[in-house]
Amino acid sequence: MAKEGADMTEETEYMIDRNAGKEAENLDSPRDAKEMRAVLLTAFGGLNKLRMTRKAMPELQDGEVKIRVKACGLNFLDLMVRQGTIDNPPKPPVVPGFECSGIVEAVGENAEGFEIGDRVMAFVNCNAWAEVVCTPAEFVYKMPDEMTFAEAAAFSMNFVAAYMMLFEVANLREGMSVLVHSAGGGVGQAVAQLCSTVPNVAVFGIASCFKHTAIRGSVTHLFDRNVDYMQEVKKISPEGVDVVLDCLCGENTGKGLNLLKPLGTYILYGSASNMVTGETKSFFSFAKSWWQVEKVNPIKLYEENKVIAGFSLLNLLFRHRKCSLVRSVMDKLLCLYGQKKIRPVVDSLWALEEVKEAMQRIHDRGNIGKLILDVEKAPTPLMASDSTETSEAGEEEEEPEGDNESKERIPFIH
Repeated sequence: MAKEGADMTEETEYMIDRNAGKEAENLDSPRDAKEMRAVLLTAFGGLNKLRMTRKAMPELQDGEVKIRVKACGLNFLDLMVRQGTIDNPPKPPVVPGFECSGIVEAVGENAEGFEIGDRVMAFVNCNAWAEVVCTPAEFVYKMPDEMTFAEAAAFSMNFVAAYMMLFEVANLREGMSVLVHSAGGGVGQAVAQLCSTVPNVAVFGIASCFKHTAIRGSVTHLFDRNVDYMQEVKKISPEGVDVVLDCLCGENTGKGLNLLKPLGTYILYGSASNMVTGETKSFFSFAKSWWQVEKVNPIKLYEENKVIAGFSLLNLLFRHRKCSLVRSVMDKLLCLYGQKKIRPVVDSLWALEEVKEAMQRIHDRGNIGKLILDVEKAPTPLMASDSTETSEAGEEEEEPEGDNESKERIPFIH
């Protein structure tokens, strides 16, 4: 399994050593055809709250498409869901995950446009990290023939979010400049590629120093996230930049606003990942992060002609139901993909049983591009020894009693 040189943390080492003597479950053993493998979040907290489980397959509802999952996307937002640090988090026990790719296995009534056997990618309102998912047809999109399942799982959320922030919110045009944090991540790489489709757009990327060699060619200017990038940016562009894409929040909010040109747009997205500093929820981390946010004076915005915006793709889909808008954006993106102007960057593939290690890698910000859970990938023996497979009725005592299938289908966005 590609670890890309990332060091294993002490917690991960302990987690594996603690279970090294256990015999791994044989996931290929015969099972009830109505059951499937899935990753279960048993409670909010650290990596030990994730479990492999056997659970009943979801039942196809009116207007839904049933997908035999081949690959799932893993995002920083999934870490925040695990910790319970977002508004209206899904109530555990729940199967995490918001995007996947696979093959259509069944089509419900009133679900038009799809046939059994179609290769598709989809947004899922939780429950994506499983062998089978059901999701409304309005959240499902056909894959190009040349696109792999891993690419599809890395495509939908990152590129749609990047496109909408650049073109729908910031109105990116020729000759403008964009500053993006976490330039080596999935969204950051999507932003860089989309900016390259517009003439003379300068991309100022901020990333950890060890990623610079790999991503230098994708941005115009690259800075270490641990240095004073404000001064470095202004040396190149004294007036600042036209667009700031901030997934960090905290002290970066004030810096981003100060770097905006007149009529520039600052966009906060990604649920402020700087608030995740440890494996579990920390009130101190929240307080520190919000304390560092510069207080926004509306009069100052008026005087300086600056725009502040926020963007959440999942809220746009599941709360505001802007499905037709997202579909039109997906059509444009697939056209760019067909023209070979954009292509998702996949960092590494992980088995479902390796979700803890994959999540640790993204927590450590060790990835370049997107981490993918490959449903058909066999886990390495060392990883598998830590991934306890359970049945729905046999979870640990910390979980509520009874069948929680109905709870797991409760939408993440209310």
